Amino acid sequence: MSEPKPPTPTPAGDTYKGWVFKWTNYIKGYQRRWFVLSNGLLSYYRTQAEMGHTCRGTINLATASIAVDDACNFVISNGGTQTYHLKASCEVERQRWITALELAKAKAARMQAESDDSGDDFSLSCPPAPHGQSAAAASQNSEVQSTLRTLASKVEDLSTCNDLISKHGSALQRSLSELDSLRLTGEAGDKIRQVTERATLFRITSNAMINACRDFLALSQAHSKRWQKALQAERDQRIRLEETLEQLAKQHNNLERAFRGNSQSNTTLDSKGSAGPGKGEASDDDDDNEFFDAMEEAPEFITVPADPQFHKRSSSNVSGFNSEMGSDDQSLNEEPLSANQDSPSLDLVPVKKRRSRIPDKPNYSLNLWSIMKNCIGKELSKIPMPVNFNEPISMLQRLSEDLEYHELLDKGAKCGSALEQLCYVAAFSISSYSTTVHRTGKPFNPLLGETYELDRGRESGYRSLCEQVSHHPPAAAHHVISSRGWTLRQEITVASKFRGKYISIMPLGTIHAIFEKGDNHYTWKKVTTTVHNIIVGKLWIDQSGEIDVVNHTTGDRCHLKFAPYSYFSRDVARKVTGLVTDKDGKAHYVLSGTWDEKMEFSRVMQSSRGSSSGSGAAGENGAAEARQKTVYQTLKAREIWHKNALPERAETMYFFTELALTLNEAEEGVAPTDSRQRPDQRLMEAGRWDEANAEKQRLEEKQRSVRREREREAASLRTSSQSEEGTAVEEDIFTDPALKSVPHDSHKALWFDRCDDPITGEPVHIYNGGYWEAKDTGTWEGCGDIF
Repeated sequence: MSEPKPPTPTPAGDTYKGWVFKWTNYIKGYQRRWFVLSNGLLSYYRTQAEMGHTCRGTINLATASIAVDDACNFVISNGGTQTYHLKASCEVERQRWITALELAKAKAARMQAESDDSGDDFSLSCPPAPHGQSAAAASQNSEVQSTLRTLASKVEDLSTCNDLISKHGSALQRSLSELDSLRLTGEAGDKIRQVTERATLFRITSNAMINACRDFLALSQAHSKRWQKALQAERDQRIRLEETLEQLAKQHNNLERAFRGNSQSNTTLDSKGSAGPGKGEASDDDDDNEFFDAMEEAPEFITVPADPQFHKRSSSNVSGFNSEMGSDDQSLNEEPLSANQDSPSLDLVPVKKRRSRIPDKPNYSLNLWSIMKNCIGKELSKIPMPVNFNEPISMLQRLSEDLEYHELLDKGAKCGSALEQLCYVAAFSISSYSTTVHRTGKPFNPLLGETYELDRGRESGYRSLCEQVSHHPPAAAHHVISSRGWTLRQEITVASKFRGKYISIMPLGTIHAIFEKGDNHYTWKKVTTTVHNIIVGKLWIDQSGEIDVVNHTTGDRCHLKFAPYSYFSRDVARKVTGLVTDKDGKAHYVLSGTWDEKMEFSRVMQSSRGSSSGSGAAGENGAAEARQKTVYQTLKAREIWHKNALPERAETMYFFTELALTLNEAEEGVAPTDSRQRPDQRLMEAGRWDEANAEKQRLEEKQRSVRREREREAASLRTSSQSEEGTAVEEDIFTDPALKSVPHDSHKALWFDRCDDPITGEPVHIYNGGYWEAKDTGTWEGCGDIF
């Protein structure tokens, strides 16, 4: 049943539910719980999803006492061991609960008294089953009896309303009779007589309605036994079918095993090996262990379903849109190796089998506070951290992990409409955060000049290259080229602060996605990541902020909002909403979902602002307030992105995804500066953390000494230049004010050139080419010795 509309609560026979804060203990204080009031019982759960399987506690209101503490607090106790100290979000909400609880208590007490008088136990437990009748059948009988009792309760409520109508109707008739006794003449007297007649007809009609309800209840009670027999017959038939299917499944399994055994023996006799049967067995195991996440309904955005007239009026456009989106999906599934169209020679090379496991994470204890207490206010990249806080991949590999859902860009590259393409790009920008929900470990800070390649040209059609181009501030340049019609590039600088209770990580820099089809160029930035409970409690991660995905070719824009988590919010956690508009500000698509699970999008058919009924373009005046008040009528939402399931036992492998498990896998032919060659990271992955810590300190000290030498060389060059111009230099080169302009980090990237971005105007590093050619020839002369 639907939830009650304030301020009148739902009657006790119906369901009243909502979030209420419940006192747990002095450490955790009040915690938000989901309470359900139904059939005189008040139950609570941790989340709404628990309603189907785990109830945390129940109080029978028939014998409970309800007390009010203050404006928002109230207490429910059964006089024994159960006492709930509750707190509503506001005084109005508390009053609604108190009203609903009092009504439910009165009704439960009345029904219990009636059931005691009639010898029938009115409770939620099933009545004793008759001899020879199953417990399930008894439960079904109890269900029917409960339905009949509910109907009787409703009829009783109608009877009460009828008595009130009769009472007020009689008073109305007396008042009318008094008016009639005044002997009014003319039109006034006629009006009084008309009102008297209508009041009488109303009373007769209400009595007839009550009598009809009583007849309906009597008829339901008369046919209840027949309903119970029909339900029992259906249940028995279903049980017989289930038993038959179970026997067939067992026989089929036995035949399949016998067939595999014969095939294996025959294969052994023929000296062919057992590869075929082995694969078959593994496939069966995978099928048995296959797991699917439960789909949750995403909360409604500021949208309403469009009127049927819009479906009809735009049926051609909508059908074309849906068919195009469907064709995208099919074409991507039918052409998994489209990347090889330009490279026929690669067809002769089998796809490399990637690893699916890494060594389990060891359980090392560490005094966190002894390390962190002196680091408050410092930048996270400058804090010397042991590997205990890390995960065995570098920041360059973590950046490459943004390509987990590269299929979204593949689909976007095939879109005929720039607005549809923008939806896929927006979903791709959100999907990069899904891998962080359980990943509380810190990636290794890359060394200056460190690189990382991710060559998935044969499997997925793209090649990715990252290079650490700056150390202070730490900055990484990333370039991805795909044979499926898109290019991705970014330069990310991470600014982070430790605030005692949490760490804020602010990625700075712009991400670019360029598509060959339509020559569309998109840019966006990343939101802030916050790691909570650094000192005490369980670590958890949240994303918050806003993103504007802009198409610089057409002027289209998608505004995404990542809602920060709040204990007092009734919205789903990790919620993301978005709106796709064209260059004129007219809305075309609405996106809704969560950054850790899935995203949906729906096409806007009409929009109206405020209480006006006319349609208008969203964001017409550019004001955020107007956009919030706009109501969008949309077609049915469709899923555009869904998170991939984690590998089995991912919790023992740093919660890595299938892609993340392969990032640090040893690979031949990579550059000597590649993150896979990094010794401390390799030792940590193998579980040798003490050796990894020692190696990490060695690498960091080596990097510091190289940087000091580079600064001395830069200062010497500057001093020599001034001497040639006749300028006497008598002071120490490190204290000379003229040398303050010497850059602290004069490092020049090897595979990226520094320039001004033609789109944003920001100073960035753009790929200069040559890496993949150097890999083909195996010549790495330009790479430094950083490990």
